[in-house]
Amino acid sequence: MSKIAHYLQEHLLGEVTTSIEVRKHFATDHSIFSVAPSMVVYPRNEHDIRKTVRFAWQLAERGRVVPITSRGAGTDTSGAAIGEGIILSFPAHMHRIVELDLKTGATVVEPGINFGRLQQALHTHERFVPPYPSSGEYSTVGGAVANNASGPKSYKYGPVGAFTQGLRVILANGEVITTKRLSKRELNRKLGLTTFEGEVYRALDKILEENKSIITKMSRSVPRNSAGYNLADIKHQNGSFDLTPLFVGSQGTLGVITEITLDTAEYNPESTMIMASFDSIAALSEAVQWLQNAKVQPSAVEMVDGNLLQLVSRINPNLLKTAFTGTFPNALLFIEFDDSTERHRKKAVKGVVKAITNLATKITEAHDAQEQGKLWKIRHASSTVLAHSEERVKPIPLIDDGIVPLPHLAAFITDVYALFAASRLQVALWGSVGEGNIHAYPFLDIDSLGDRQRAFRLLEQYQQLILKYRGSNSASRNDGRLRGPLLAVQYGDEVNAIFKQVKTLFDPYNFFNPGVKIGVTFDQVRPLVKTHYSLDRIYGHMPRS
Repeated sequence: MSKIAHYLQEHLLGEVTTSIEVRKHFATDHSIFSVAPSMVVYPRNEHDIRKTVRFAWQLAERGRVVPITSRGAGTDTSGAAIGEGIILSFPAHMHRIVELDLKTGATVVEPGINFGRLQQALHTHERFVPPYPSSGEYSTVGGAVANNASGPKSYKYGPVGAFTQGLRVILANGEVITTKRLSKRELNRKLGLTTFEGEVYRALDKILEENKSIITKMSRSVPRNSAGYNLADIKHQNGSFDLTPLFVGSQGTLGVITEITLDTAEYNPESTMIMASFDSIAALSEAVQWLQNAKVQPSAVEMVDGNLLQLVSRINPNLLKTAFTGTFPNALLFIEFDDSTERHRKKAVKGVVKAITNLATKITEAHDAQEQGKLWKIRHASSTVLAHSEERVKPIPLIDDGIVPLPHLAAFITDVYALFAASRLQVALWGSVGEGNIHAYPFLDIDSLGDRQRAFRLLEQYQQLILKYRGSNSASRNDGRLRGPLLAVQYGDEVNAIFKQVKTLFDPYNFFNPGVKIGVTFDQVRPLVKTHYSLDRIYGHMPRS
C-alpha cells in the first residue's frame, strides 16, 4: 500500500483501500473507457473530503499531482466517473437526506443518495424533483447534478440544474464554500475576502466582464446545452452572482460537491398520455413543432423510431405484440400531461389530438396508471436494446447524446440515418424529441481495432451533423472524456480558452478529474478504450435511456 493511502487511512473516518479487485471495479463506469485508480476512499463526512483534498493540494505544491475523481453510482456514459489517483465514492456513507423544509419545499441531500430513494421520500410529503433522469432508480443525485442531467419531464421543468438552489463545495485548497445567488452587496463582501474563495470570486468576475460579449454569443438555439461550463447564468444583469450554475454540469472538474440544496415541486400522481404513430420522421417533427408553439404544456414529449421497435421485436417479441398488429410505424411520439386537474388534462389531450390527427396514422390515449404503464413500457423498450449483444457486437454508448433546434429535427434525423447506412451499421433512435435531444447506440465490436477506429470516425462525423444544424454535442449526458475533445470545434478556440481559464482558476494543479471535459484530445482518450467491452455493469438494473 502506498504512503498516501497509509496517511489517509490514519486520518480519515471512512475506509481507504488499494485492493486490486476494488480498483478493478472502479476502473470502469458505463462508458467505453477504462482507467484504474490507485486507491478508493469511502468518505464518511465532509471532514474526510476536506482532509483528502487538502492533502492532494499539499502534495501538488511539492510537485506531486494526485488526481481526485468524485463518483456516485458509476452510471456515467461519458467516462467522467473514472480516473487515476483517488476515487471518492459517495454512496457508501454520504447518502442522507439532511433536511426537508415543508414550508419552502427545499430539501438538502448528500451527493451519494439514490435519486429514486429521494423521490420516494418526497412522495410521502406530496413533493418531487421533476427532472429525474430515466436512470434515477439506480443513479445518484450527486451524479445528476455533476452532469446537469435531465429526464422525460425536463420538457416542462428543465434539467436538474433548474432545481438546484445551492451547493456546499470543497475548493482545491480544502476551503469549504456555500453557493447561492448573491445580491450585489453580498458579492462585494465575497470580492473582499483574502481567502482562496475571494480570489476565485475576483478572478471569475473579471473573466466574465472581460468576455461578456463572447459569453453571450455562446448560447445556442437549443433548450439544453451541457457542453463546456455554464458561464452565461453566473452573473445576471442586476449584478447578482451565483457559482451554482458553474458547478452544476462541471463533472467534478472544479471542486467536490458535498451537499446539494434542491427545490421540489408539488407531486401529482395523476397524468394523461398520448401515443401517436407516424409513417415518417417529417410528420413526427411537424407534430413536435406544433407542440412547441401551442398553448398546451406537456410534461414529457418522447420518441422511439421504427428501427428500435423492429430490434425489440426481434430480441423480445412478446414485449410489443399486444400494442401493434402488422408493420411497425416509422416513429412513435409519447406525450404526457401532468396538469393538476383532470379537466385541464382532458382539454389539453383533446386539443393535441385534434391538431395532429392529420399527421399521425394512429393515436392512443391512456388516462389511468395501468394504461400509461403499458405505453411507457414501449418508450423504455430501448432498455432491451441497450442490454442486448450478438456475440462480439454490442450497443456502444458512443453517440448517445446530441441536440438540434426543432426546425432542423427532421433533416438531422434523415442525415443520421444516411450516416449509419454509409457506415453499414444498424441504428435505432430514441430520446426527448420535444427538445430535439436524440440518443443512438451503434452496434460495434469495440474489442476489435478496426471498429474502435471506426467508432471515433463515426463520433466526429456525427458531431459535424450536429454543428451543421447549430446544435450541441452535449445535452443530457455531458462531455466527459467522450465529447470533451469536441468542445474546441463546437465553440472555437476563443471560448475554449475561457473554459481553460476557469478550470485553471478553480483547479490550478489540475487534480480535479483531469482529462475530463476540458483540455482533453482524442489522442489522449483512444488508448483508454476498453480492450474488452462488456455489458456486465448494466445487467443488474436494465439500463434506462
